[in-house]
Amino acid sequence: MAEAVTSRQLLDAESFYSKLPHIPRIIYWGIHVLALGIFFTKPTPAILLATAATFWIRLLAITGGYHRYFSHKTYRTSRAFQFVLALLGTSTVQKGPLWWAGVHRIHHRYSDVPGRDPHSPRDGFWWSHAGWIESPKWEATPFDQIRDFARYPELRWLNRWHFLAPVALFVGIWAWGGWPAFVWAFAFSTVALWHSTYTINSLSHRWGTRRYDTDDDSRNNWVLALLTLGEGWHNNHHRYMASCRQGFFWWEVDITYYVLKGLERVGLVWDLREPPAELLESSEELPKAA
Repeated sequence: MAEAVTSRQLLDAESFYSKLPHIPRIIYWGIHVLALGIFFTKPTPAILLATAATFWIRLLAITGGYHRYFSHKTYRTSRAFQFVLALLGTSTVQKGPLWWAGVHRIHHRYSDVPGRDPHSPRDGFWWSHAGWIESPKWEATPFDQIRDFARYPELRWLNRWHFLAPVALFVGIWAWGGWPAFVWAFAFSTVALWHSTYTINSLSHRWGTRRYDTDDDSRNNWVLALLTLGEGWHNNHHRYMASCRQGFFWWEVDITYYVLKGLERVGLVWDLREPPAELLESSEELPKAA
């Protein structure tokens, strides 16, 4: 049984190096610089395959794990597989599952409200894309937003030590392929993963079409949906965030949803939540999902 969370435990679960604010920034921009090594390093076919794998698998950890599971609870799974999803998510170098999901819930609560939404384009395009990440305002985990998952001690531990999986991935890739593999399959893959994720914060609130008249600027964009495995159907998502399926119609490609359906078939996840039928039949307003 999961343990109850006390205020002291919440404080103890903060990131290991959040008290050293310059370290994360040096690492973050350092990886960007190292990723430029792709212009000076010729990859082998095996390294290119590893680059694709470390990009797409980790992107799925964000879209299917951090977002659709931890942020919105759009399906159910076991406690063991929940930990696997969280562990894979930390390998993306986007901090811990409690931080990520907690901040994302704030985004939905105050979507596109200047100064309250962590990353609204109304506060500036660059701010929404990546600038907000360096703001001290959003550095700590908002445990008050994520108490449902913060009650699990293993998730609090992983949230605090979120850098262990990236370090292990980096060491493993270097041991396997040396500098060329590191540049391509870790540095470049990680930077590409970061900015693919960021496009949903920035471009998906600026570029695309609006099926539903939501209170924010969210838009559907098929290009971003293909790039981010279905996250680009962002207006759909903001209209009914409780749905595991973000591409509401058959022509709206949502690869994350297809993968989750596959995991459902083998029993790893279950109770996938779908958009209500009346929402698919009409674009008229319905009570918004929690």
